[in-house]
Amino acid sequence: MSFIVESSNLTKVYGGRTVVDGLDLRIPEGSVYGFLGPNGSGKSTTMKMLLSLIRPTGGEVEVLGQPMNRSTRRQLLGSIGSLIESPPGYAHLTGAENMRIVQRLLGLDDAQVDFAVKTVRMQDQMGKRVREYSLGMKQRLGIAMALARQPKLLILDEPTNGLDPAGIEEIRELLRRLADGGVTVMVSSHLLGEVDKTATVLGILSQGRMIFQGTRAELFSAATPDLLIDCSDPRRAQSMLARAHGARLEDATVRLAGVDSDEATAGIVTGLVAEGIGVHGVRRDEQTLESVFMGLTAGGGL
Repeated sequence: MSFIVESSNLTKVYGGRTVVDGLDLRIPEGSVYGFLGPNGSGKSTTMKMLLSLIRPTGGEVEVLGQPMNRSTRRQLLGSIGSLIESPPGYAHLTGAENMRIVQRLLGLDDAQVDFAVKTVRMQDQMGKRVREYSLGMKQRLGIAMALARQPKLLILDEPTNGLDPAGIEEIRELLRRLADGGVTVMVSSHLLGEVDKTATVLGILSQGRMIFQGTRAELFSAATPDLLIDCSDPRRAQSMLARAHGARLEDATVRLAGVDSDEATAGIVTGLVAEGIGVHGVRRDEQTLESVFMGLTAGGGL
């Protein structure tokens, strides 16, 4: 597998506090890489280090097979587009005027600008002033600015933040089209469901450390869904299983975490029956990206 971004032991320390801790990123070429983690986990700091906006305390970053450093930064950034934090653009200018500024700064031709604007489907909105744009339109203009140089890598920090469902759907479709067109996209988001629908590879941070990196299928196979037991005396069953399995009572169902084999499940059922508790049903909880994420990050919110 060819990786467009690789980092080794990437670390950032602020005032004695480690924000990013020994990160080994592997972003496959042509993928949509979903970058997840609770607030304060180091996602934005990591993205800024990849773009050389802030200097790492330790470790190394390679982009497009080259180390990102002072001597290569200018060349590499010519192949990277980004949208970090709020959308760029001058509110008193039109979309077209903003794109012309980008064109002059980067030395682009008209065809590159036209391609970027059409890709985000903004060609009918370029005559309006940016102050008249909706948030979704501003986000799309920002992505057009990042795409104008026709980058091989696009880094987006919360591109759907504040958008309504229609705007989110537009960005989701855009990311898919970009990946299909050969652009590698790294996207962070607090909307797990949206990442689940677009990302082909996931990276999950917790307290600055990478706790999972791989495909969605690999993530779900690595996680053990909770065991749900319906029985004749759920309160007594919960009490029996609380110490060994952290059993919780949800209505009339007993929920157990970390029961990872059929043998262990059979042992639990046998123990309940031996105590005179009738077992009516045993099943695994349905897994979602959100449930797996919450389990891996110990319930930390995004």
